[in-house]
Amino acid sequence: MTRAMRLAILLAMVALPSMALGQTLVQEGKSDSILVLSAAPTAVEKKPDPALIQSAGQLKERMKAGLQATRPDYVVYVPQVTDDRVSDTGNEHFLVFDGPDGSLMAVWTQSTAEAAPDQHIVFAQSKDEGRTWTPPKIIAGPARPGQGRMASWGFPLVSRSGRIYVLYSQSVGKYDTFPHTTGRLDGIYSDDHGRTWSRPQTVPVPRTSRDNPDPSYPGNWICWQKPLRLTRDGRYLAGITRWTSLAVRKNPTRSWISHDSVVEFMRFDNVDDNPEVSRLKITWLALDRDAITVPFPDHPEVSACQEPSIVKLPDGRLFCVMRTSAGSPFWTASSDDGQTWSPAQRLLRRDDGAPLLHPLSPCPIYDVGGNTAASGRYALFIHNHDGHYQGAGPTDTSFHRRPVYLVAGRHQAGAKQPVWFDEPRYFMDHRGVGLGPVRTRGRLDLALYASLTVRSGTAVLWYPDRKFFLLGRRIGPEWFQPRQTPGGP
Repeated sequence: MTRAMRLAILLAMVALPSMALGQTLVQEGKSDSILVLSAAPTAVEKKPDPALIQSAGQLKERMKAGLQATRPDYVVYVPQVTDDRVSDTGNEHFLVFDGPDGSLMAVWTQSTAEAAPDQHIVFAQSKDEGRTWTPPKIIAGPARPGQGRMASWGFPLVSRSGRIYVLYSQSVGKYDTFPHTTGRLDGIYSDDHGRTWSRPQTVPVPRTSRDNPDPSYPGNWICWQKPLRLTRDGRYLAGITRWTSLAVRKNPTRSWISHDSVVEFMRFDNVDDNPEVSRLKITWLALDRDAITVPFPDHPEVSACQEPSIVKLPDGRLFCVMRTSAGSPFWTASSDDGQTWSPAQRLLRRDDGAPLLHPLSPCPIYDVGGNTAASGRYALFIHNHDGHYQGAGPTDTSFHRRPVYLVAGRHQAGAKQPVWFDEPRYFMDHRGVGLGPVRTRGRLDLALYASLTVRSGTAVLWYPDRKFFLLGRRIGPEWFQPRQTPGGP
């Protein structure tokens, strides 16, 4: 070491009087005759993360303060939390429907925590118009991890004679998109209003060019909304999201939101014959290369088009809204009972109007006169931003899926876009407090994996709050009165 270098070290030691006793100097690098020095890092006491749920007691306090945050009219399910146990905090895909005995019935996907390997389908019932509900009963899938393969995204169909079918995505233990979307189409049924259920059977599903070339991998799909009797002859119709296998097309970015996805439809042709599940006849529409697509920004070779919801128009056409990564929902329409669909277009307030803003999050549209009423009055739910929210960007789907705005829509005869919309109105939010398992931050989103019922003229949105509480809220005529904005942020 030269004399100049020794002198540099001594000067550096004098210039660091705040170094703790016993701390060492570490050589980081040299450039010619200059030696760069720094102090080895000292241990810094970490401050507790205020967003972290530290204990079951703290979670209970959050639940107590947060249950009424979205102003629900009905409380269907609250996870059970004791001082030493927290269970079933994942509750989503909440589909409430009219039971054949006149009751309200519900199925949803439940798990110990969202996306845990014990996802299962549960069934509950209300005989007093939603004021009280039976405890959820597992009808498919494992109660806890290790007790079987997950069952996800169950949806109901009720035959005219009263048989209740519940179909769902059944994991086979391998996946090539997401663990809860690669699955067989399995199902069960009940002939006694949900007291007992048949053994599962599998419904054959045609393979497409988007599926893994290895046939041991099932397709990648989800049916998000409950099928409705939307065709002119009263058959059930539903839209599905189909994800493209990674063996067929790679994701062009690091975010899941650019994973290739399209919208297709399925029509159930013989439900009212009460067949065994394996003999259900499904006609697949907009299938494979005819699927509805919307280009992903900056990667037009990839589609991000998902989670269709359908309403009937007074002129007999079907109008479908879908979520995308383009900063807005898109729409498509069919004039032949879903046999063919128009190319997807950005959803505007009205013809040549401003686009409605929304990130890649559920954006359901419902007929407030009844699910199949063709009333011409519709409620669309959006977040009213394009994914850039309070510093978060479009890929931060754990944060930006809120608040929720209701957008009143009305059928517009002769228009290019057949439903025109009012100004979005604030509908609900919470105080930015996460809910979920202990030692996590919980979830913040109000993603509307939701459903709607209309009974005795009253429309009720049934929704998950942070995929934790399951709640219901009435949608009254005040939401369709211009120049009045109920509530506020």
